[in-house]
Amino acid sequence: MDMSANVERVRDALAELIKAALVSDDARSLQFREGARAALGALAADPPSPESLRMEGAWTLAVQMAEAPELQPEEGRVNLTLPRQCPFTLEEILAERFDVDAAVERIAKSASTG
Repeated sequence: MDMSANVERVRDALAELIKAALVSDDARSLQFREGARAALGALAADPPSPESLRMEGAWTLAVQMAEAPELQPEEGRVNLTLPRQCPFTLEEILAERFDVDAAVERIAKSASTG
């Protein structure tokens, strides 16, 4: 699998986590958490090599994806400024015991409220 495909797969998983942290509607947040679990499961089943991607790059793309204008009306919980650095390592998100709910809380807490 080429480098950009790996970045996209990680970006998609991270974007689901970010969206779950941003939306104020619990049902929608649950949908994004399920999406994150599925994406992370697929990544763990076929893990990208750490050399094939930069987590910071994937994180930046995920933030842009999660902050898409069409999602903004739903993201009413708090006005968040997401951290520039990815709060997770590749090893963490691939770990079998990775806790999606804790990760969503970590993103919400790490984001400074505007």
